[in-house]
Amino acid sequence: MFQKFTAPLVIVTAASAVFFACSSDSSSSSPVTPQNVTLSEVEGSSDNETSVSSSSDKIATNSSSSLRLSSANLSSSSIDVSVSAETSSSDKVTDKVGEPAEPAEVYLWHDEFDTIDTTTWTFETGASGWGNNEWQYYTARSENAFVQDGILHIRANKEDYEGAKYTSARIITKGKFSFTYGTVEARIALPVGKGIWPAFWMLGENIDAVSWPACGEIDIIEAINDENIVYGTNHWQAGGNQADYGNNTKDYYGTSKELDITQFHNYKMVWNEKLIAMYVDDFKYQEIAIENAKDGLEAFHKPQFFILNVAVAGNWPGFEVDDSQFPNEMLVDYIRVSQP
Repeated sequence: MFQKFTAPLVIVTAASAVFFACSSDSSSSSPVTPQNVTLSEVEGSSDNETSVSSSSDKIATNSSSSLRLSSANLSSSSIDVSVSAETSSSDKVTDKVGEPAEPAEVYLWHDEFDTIDTTTWTFETGASGWGNNEWQYYTARSENAFVQDGILHIRANKEDYEGAKYTSARIITKGKFSFTYGTVEARIALPVGKGIWPAFWMLGENIDAVSWPACGEIDIIEAINDENIVYGTNHWQAGGNQADYGNNTKDYYGTSKELDITQFHNYKMVWNEKLIAMYVDDFKYQEIAIENAKDGLEAFHKPQFFILNVAVAGNWPGFEVDDSQFPNEMLVDYIRVSQP
């Protein structure tokens, strides 16, 4: 969530760098092996490898020098692309909003949000977004996070609080639940509005030991302002620098999906030894090859924990905020994690 992109990118901070080659053809999709390229080669790359600078999110970091790496677009045939809260087995139960749901025992972990379970979630509180110059103060109050009718509400408010002009909430499963590899499915509705920045994302459980970005970060869902676009991004450390690779629903290798993100959609992430891929309603908007991990990609073969939050303003969405939108909420029906 530190850098956001609208097309595959290559940015180097030295004369040579290790990267994944990106194809502008959505049908070209087999993993490629990282290779060395010179600065002149990068400068001569195609338009869809043009660098776009954007800001950092969620963890304080010195991003004065960063290496953004691009990765291959893999074929959807390599993974299960089915995305739906509705499954076909005969032993389903019906959940609180009328959506068919698998019995609980099929999940490695799940939260249907009948309450905010503090044995699973911890509230992180404080201002500024840990280095992103955000304007909200995260609280543990029910004004900012609550469950109603089986739906988790993370609400950003316009109010003066502890020196900030806005409040919101950020909850994490760090130290309580983390996992390596699996399929994540979530039914979520996102807020839109100038200056709003909701996210459903992950960080390496070892962040306290190795810091960011060496711990690795998986941004399953991010959205900003009133774009109705969902971003998926991976962040890690390569050669002592920050590395990023991301895509979005507006332009994924020439494909696009129109969304009203304020409505509930089924979001899915498939994470295995070979790749991390993200979908909304069967549409793939991000994929990165992690097989033969090196140059810091080893971070994506270690446990990660969940984070849910709604930020107001900051380095990426910008510092223009429409106050008429508040209160503004991210709604989460469920999060479900399964493994083969």
